[in-house]
Amino acid sequence: MAESGAPQEIKKYQVYALNVDKNQDDKATEIKLCNFSRPHMRAFHCSWWAFFIAFFIWFSIAPLLSEIKDDLGLSKQQIWTSNIVSVMGTIFMRFALGPACDKYGARVLFTVILCGCSIPAALTGIAQDAKDLIILRLFIGLVGSCFVMCQYWSSRMFTKEVVGTANALVGGWGNLGGGVTQLVMGSALFPLFKMGMSSTMAWRTVCIVPAAVGFVTGVAVYFISDDAPKGNYSEMKKNGTMPQVSAAASFRSGAMNINTWILFIQYGCSFGVELTMNNAAAMYFGEIFDLSTESSAAIASIFGWMNLFARGLGGYMSDKLNAKMGMRGRLITQFLLLAVEGVLIFVFSRSKSLPGSIVTMVFFSIMVQGAEGSTYGIVPYVNPASTGSIAGIVGAGGNTGAVCFGLAFRQLPSYLQAFDIMGGIVLASSLLSGVIFIKGHTHMFGGQETISQKMAGAGEIEIPMADAEGAAEVNA
Repeated sequence: MAESGAPQEIKKYQVYALNVDKNQDDKATEIKLCNFSRPHMRAFHCSWWAFFIAFFIWFSIAPLLSEIKDDLGLSKQQIWTSNIVSVMGTIFMRFALGPACDKYGARVLFTVILCGCSIPAALTGIAQDAKDLIILRLFIGLVGSCFVMCQYWSSRMFTKEVVGTANALVGGWGNLGGGVTQLVMGSALFPLFKMGMSSTMAWRTVCIVPAAVGFVTGVAVYFISDDAPKGNYSEMKKNGTMPQVSAAASFRSGAMNINTWILFIQYGCSFGVELTMNNAAAMYFGEIFDLSTESSAAIASIFGWMNLFARGLGGYMSDKLNAKMGMRGRLITQFLLLAVEGVLIFVFSRSKSLPGSIVTMVFFSIMVQGAEGSTYGIVPYVNPASTGSIAGIVGAGGNTGAVCFGLAFRQLPSYLQAFDIMGGIVLASSLLSGVIFIKGHTHMFGGQETISQKMAGAGEIEIPMADAEGAAEVNA
């Protein structure tokens, strides 16, 4: 057990199960994956599980689209419009929830979004035409904004030495929900439901399962976890241990930093690619290799399963190179992962055999997830006082990228052309790593670290910031 802080300090816990750094607001300096104690590791596990369930709700329809297309008589364009809307709706929410996290914390917002989005998910079966499907997927897609809370929460619980790994693990295990959903919904629950009813009735009722799981998870997270190491935001504000935070000022501070928008573009070329593949992979394998719904969903799930380790690997690489080279190490990691990802997209789209496509997709997916992890190894450094807002803006970049790539798949006559555009944009985005310059840190081609290790922590709100001016503005 690690003791932290003076006994007279007002906070929820006087003793922690993990070693903590008092200079970084009692954040944990280590990650113990098999530990579930409050507050640090409980928040860690609640964060990835809640985001995992968000994916379960978000993409529950995706592996069933071929069935829905036939039953409702929809065109390719109408299906892709619903795909685009499902990721477009959450863009605004990610912008809004970033500063909301700075003000209210991640726990409450997780509950609101998961419970709210479970309702339209349960109503999937009422769709009668393209308009109904598009409207339902718009509201279901809002659950994708849970990513902001996922990343913010881990940034509030872990120090800068391990935050890249922590963010990558919770994000990656949450994203794993995309692959599991393909398998569970398309290859397990849908065939199971078909055993007792028609295929039409099966897809109309099966989405009740993720809706119910999502609602229960939202309620549970609220009662079994904490907003921050020292307690919940509402209690900390009453005790005077946390200042009132202006959500508008927090957003303004994050949005005025050019590095935020560079990472916005790069995240669009990693998470945006993953979202596009979540929507397209099952249809791609079904059409190109003439596979059944169940087989296509099983193969498509492989892309998401790489989240089990790949995003965490990207964050781990970023942390390790940061320890040796400072921020320059993180930026080099970011560049390499995006560059290799872009090359593998070209290779994947040109694979003529099913085994070759699957193998290429595995390595393509590893690069995608790794780049996601490395991106959020950089985010907490951009402006620590506005970590929530920056996490929200960068996260919205992922959905924006998915919308843009989705439009290419919708409008272009062949998958090859759409993948070529995607690969070219991803390659170009890797070069942007060379123009990221974060105050007090090295850049890709040199520079010097001038901010001390203790003061470069991620997402502090209650303690002095590396950028004092930014902190003053946020707490105004």
